[in-house]
Parts: sequence; structure tokens; C-alpha cells
Amino acid sequence: MGNCLSRKAPDVNVSAQGGSNVSAPAVLESTAQRDFNISTHISNVHHHYGAETSTPAQPVQKPDGLFPRCQQELKDKLSKKFHNVHYVIPRQGGAASLEEIYTELYITEGECKEVSTEHEVSQIEMTSKIKTPKRQTPIKPTDIFKCSSGKNKRIRVVMTKGVAGIGKTISVQKFILDWAKTEEDGVKPDEDGAKQDIDFLFPVSFREINLMEEKKYTLIEFVHHFFGKTSDLIFSTDEKYNIAFIFDGLDESRLPLDFQNNKCIYNVSDPVTVDSLLTNLIKGNLLPSAQIWITSRPAAANQIPPECVDQVTEVRGFTDPQKEEYFRNNINDQEMASRIITHLKRSRSLYIMCHIPVFCWMAATVLVSILTKDKGHENPASLTQMYIHFLIIQVRSTLTGTR
Repeated sequence: MGNCLSRKAPDVNVSAQGGSNVSAPAVLESTAQRDFNISTHISNVHHHYGAETSTPAQPVQKPDGLFPRCQQELKDKLSKKFHNVHYVIPRQGGAASLEEIYTELYITEGECKEVSTEHEVSQIEMTSKIKTPKRQTPIKPTDIFKCSSGKNKRIRVVMTKGVAGIGKTISVQKFILDWAKTEEDGVKPDEDGAKQDIDFLFPVSFREINLMEEKKYTLIEFVHHFFGKTSDLIFSTDEKYNIAFIFDGLDESRLPLDFQNNKCIYNVSDPVTVDSLLTNLIKGNLLPSAQIWITSRPAAANQIPPECVDQVTEVRGFTDPQKEEYFRNNINDQEMASRIITHLKRSRSLYIMCHIPVFCWMAATVLVSILTKDKGHENPASLTQMYIHFLIIQVRSTLTGTR
């Protein structure tokens, strides 16, 4: 026994790679006849949310290879999905690139209290007459998560309201494409706030969510359902990524969104119903650092409790100069575009309605058809005539199979 204790113990080096655990040798129930030293060296310790630390937190270093690859895969997928705008009645060439035809929309921080919310149709003419109050600040879609007051306030959940056809979905689509752009597209990293602040963007419409199976999902499975394994990086490491979700079309949701009775969950690996998943995500129980953008018609926006929303914005449609810009962007023949603009200005009701982008598209579809194919027809001068002509084009398109 004595000889065993007197022999020199070998040096033992134990090391752990970043993020892993290690068990060091223990000295138990032994008697040592010589002194021994235990030395430790700890570096690059990652502190999780809520952990106390005596040293300032250091910026997170993203993995050199995996992070850009997963991010680029997601950007490529979103660019392919949202690049084109598909018309109900296609113009020549079928789909059009959003970048080519996009016209900036008038979006304000806050909502217009002066407009009646009794019925959307009654808001149309009233909205066009009302001047934006000084307290309402115009904002760009790329600044949707920024606080315009200048305060250092973190905007987590944004609710964007707007009547049907006013341009909510197009604004979302433009935001997604701007985020997905790379320097190869001619966009420098400091030109777009959305590119700087968000590492991963996950846009999902409530129409798509309605089609999901009625079963329980973890948040990871929910994201995988729409975006495949591209999102593995976010949930498989301890890195802190800036994540944003976009939920478009709340007014189309079939979920109860029971914020009051749904069970609170805090673990992304807990399987729950889609309804519970969304309410916990919006409340901040799941991924409290994630940012969320929700769009809705005004009548359905109250499904989200006001205390869960940090900022409300409203899509107001087109201003008069933007109306003209829309027709010039969407009609290749600029002479024809000028004739259409002149005709619409002659009718007060038609020109007022043109502050709604979907009506601009409808008017362009009808008037281009009349000026090119049905030259003997008189141009519609009222809303009723415009709708009748549009219906005729729809029926003709369906019968001939040119939709």
C-alpha cells in the first residue's frame, strides 16, 4: 500500500470545447503523501438569459460556416417565393416582379381615430378626405420595428391595420424581399435597417396556418413545417440570434387565439396546439427576444390584447402622387398610362377609390382592356360601370381558360 501511495501520479489535463461539459477526476477516500496541485483555466463562458455575471456580456460570435449557409438558404427560399406578384387576370408575361412594379405606400405610426370603424366600405371616402394628424408619423416598411419617437424603446410586437386591398400583404412582401437581398444584389449592409437587425425572418400567413393538421407542435416543428431544416441552427445552439416572425392576415385566422385560458409554455420543445403556440409566442413566453409583425383588417385586430402590442401602424394606401406612380409602374405604354390617369381624374368617385391599391389594379385591368381590345366600348365613368366591366373580363377569362 505504501509503495502505491508514494509513486508519482501522472499529470492529467482535462479540457472542454465550447458549450460542452466535462467531469474532472475526483480524489475520494484516499491519503496522499505528497502535495498535489489542481489548476483550472476557464475561457469563453456563455451566460444564458437571466444568469448573473460580474463581467460585461460580450457580443455573440456567429459560427463562421453554418450561420451564413443557413441564413442564405432561407433568403434564397423567401426570394423565390415572394419575388413575383401573380395577378388574378395576368398581364402580358403572366407574373410581374414586385421590384419592377412596387409603389411606396403611405403607412403611419398609430391609427386614424377619426375614421369610423362601423363598416370598411364607409371608411374609404372618409379616409381619402382626412389629413393625417400631426401626431401621426409616416414610416417606411423597413422601419416597422423602430421607435420613431427617438426613445430607446424596444419594439417587439407590431400590429399593422388596414382595410381590405389597402396593401398590407404587399408591404409585408416588400419587407421580406428587402431583407433577403444580398450585397450581390447591389444593396450595401448599412442601407437597410431590416437587414441589420434581423438574422432570421419567418413569414407565415394565417391562411397557411389554417391548413395545418389539428395536432400538437413544438415551436421547432412549427417552423420546420414551413421552412424545412433551414432553421435547425437557431434551435440547436446557444447563440442569441435576432429572429422575427411575420403573421399576415389575422382577419383570415380560424384559430380562437385564447390568450386568457391557453396554458403558458416557455420551452421551444414543448408540444402544444398551434393556437397555444401562437399566443405564447405573441405574449413573449416563447422566444421573448423574437420580434413579431401582425397584419389585420381593423375589425379583427382586437383579437390580440392591447397589452401584447408595442406599436400600432396603419396602411393608408396611396397619396395622389402615388396613384399616378402606380399606373406608370404597372403599364408599359406610358402614353396609355397618362390617358388612364386623365380619365380617372374626371370621375371624383373613381379617383378617390384609387387610394386603394387593389382598386388601382382593377381600374388598370379594365381600362387597358378597353383601350386595347374593346375600343368601341365607352370608358366606365362610375364605380358600377367599372365593376361590371371587371366582371365581364373575369367571366371571359374563365371561359377561355386564360386565367
